[in-house]
Amino acid sequence: MFFSIIIPLYNRPQEIKELLETLVLQTYKQFEVLVIEDGSKDDAADIVKSFADKLDIKYFVKPNEGQGFTRNYGFERAKGDYFVIFDSDCLIPENYLQIVNDSLADNWLDAYGGPDAAHPSFTPVQKAISYSMTSPFTTGGIRGNKKGIGQFHPRSFNMGISRAVWEKAGGFIITRSGEDIEYSIRIHSMGFKIGLIPEAKVYHKRRTSFLQFYKQLHFFGRARINVYKFFPGELKLVHFFPAAFTLCLIFTVIANIFNWRIAIVCNGILAVIILLIFFHSLVKNKSVKIALLSLIASFIQLIAYGLGFMQDFWKRVILKLS
Repeated sequence: MFFSIIIPLYNRPQEIKELLETLVLQTYKQFEVLVIEDGSKDDAADIVKSFADKLDIKYFVKPNEGQGFTRNYGFERAKGDYFVIFDSDCLIPENYLQIVNDSLADNWLDAYGGPDAAHPSFTPVQKAISYSMTSPFTTGGIRGNKKGIGQFHPRSFNMGISRAVWEKAGGFIITRSGEDIEYSIRIHSMGFKIGLIPEAKVYHKRRTSFLQFYKQLHFFGRARINVYKFFPGELKLVHFFPAAFTLCLIFTVIANIFNWRIAIVCNGILAVIILLIFFHSLVKNKSVKIALLSLIASFIQLIAYGLGFMQDFWKRVILKLS
């Protein structure tokens, strides 16, 4: 099978260099790489050119439209049997394409997604953020999990679609704010087979600071409501969990300030959550520092997502504003 790897890029030349270095090492060689510069001011033209003798690589420059429509631009120019989408802040294990090729040969999927993990070279903050986004104690636990809740929706940092999907479903119809979830739901509704390839992991850097992480997760919370506007039935009880956690946390603070009796119960529940996250991260990462940072990352994730979710739920669902 011949793969077309499509990478939208916006002002991140150093990231694409590190990603391309990992693609050079792929053990499976039947692939091309399409890098699409989405209106960047800090472009990666020279960096991409330096890989011309190492990869079958093509470089395109277009006006800024966002990652969804930029991927569509790549789909239109790809020659592969299967299109693979990566975010520019990913590192790809050398056997990734071999795993995907073998998996599709054994169990065909029209579209697939894979999990993410923390690379040993990541900073403690990046490892803590990676933990939070994959932990069973946060909403990230439903991503890349064999026992995920409900229908599996591939995410665009690590996602593949067959050419047949592209020809029938087209590409992304929204360019950001939940565009990958909308696309996954639409593909599934057309009868295509979608699944997880659990071994096809990538190392996803995500954000390098807690402030950046907060902004990203706040946007993710708002994006869930954007998906709801397209598919109301896809708003599940689990999606309300970060908002409920945030409201309960606010209530706990108020209860302690006014010395309400119920504060004892609230504090006990909060203590259990903290201990679960800390010791689970400690076992997984074997680092007290990362376990402590994981607590911060997990609370940021839940609060930021919860606030973003409540903001747009109130605005777009209750008040029915656009």
